[in-house]
Amino acid sequence: MRAEHDGHRPGTAPGDDPKALTVLEQMGGVSGLIYSSVPIVVFVPANSLWNLTVAIYAALGVAVVIFLLRLIRREPIQPAISGVIGVAVCAFIAHRTGDAKGFFLVGIWTTLVYAGVFAASILVRWPLVGVIWNGVNGNGTHWRQHRRTLLAYDIATAVWAALFGVRYLVQSFLYDNDQTGGLAAARIGMGWPLTAAAALATVLLVRWAQKTEHDEEAAEESDVMAAASEGSDPDGPGGTTEQAPPAR
Repeated sequence: MRAEHDGHRPGTAPGDDPKALTVLEQMGGVSGLIYSSVPIVVFVPANSLWNLTVAIYAALGVAVVIFLLRLIRREPIQPAISGVIGVAVCAFIAHRTGDAKGFFLVGIWTTLVYAGVFAASILVRWPLVGVIWNGVNGNGTHWRQHRRTLLAYDIATAVWAALFGVRYLVQSFLYDNDQTGGLAAARIGMGWPLTAAAALATVLLVRWAQKTEHDEEAAEESDVMAAASEGSDPDGPGGTTEQAPPAR
């Protein structure tokens, strides 16, 4: 397999590539997914026990504490930064609407956008999982030339599109029916557990795609070498020479 295309070291299996970053790792790992649920767990009870203002400050405070905790522990802070910004935007909308359910509005519409983008990427034959994965690992776009590899990335992308689509349908229904507690439960229940499951499915499909690509390119190189060997064989097809009959 050509190194400039796959980025694998000689003798290294595709699934063992040390540069490969899983989707979970890019989102801060399992702990990052769980941390993202904490502000929601704090927001809803605080709103029920006190008021919207207290709930907003509580959610923002928890998000900042998580950021500082990850900073002190020298963990990846990008997910924590995104979390603080996300909570701040949600809190601002809840404050502007004067309704606790407004805290979930950005997340609801974001899932719809994600579902549309992931689905559209399949239709245009640039499945987003393949684009992101190979872009992060510097593998270029050579993977698109392999039909089975492209199919694997299509399936992985479809998994995420379906996940976001289901999230939108459920949470928009709860939002329209003023079910703030149900929104929190749905956000958490359909959040990190399903995300972790989708990420695991993605990793398995990506590794299968990489192995398929490796096998296909190895077969192509084997065919080329075999053809070259036959062409240089004097006894092979077209390589024999007629000998003159011995003189009498």
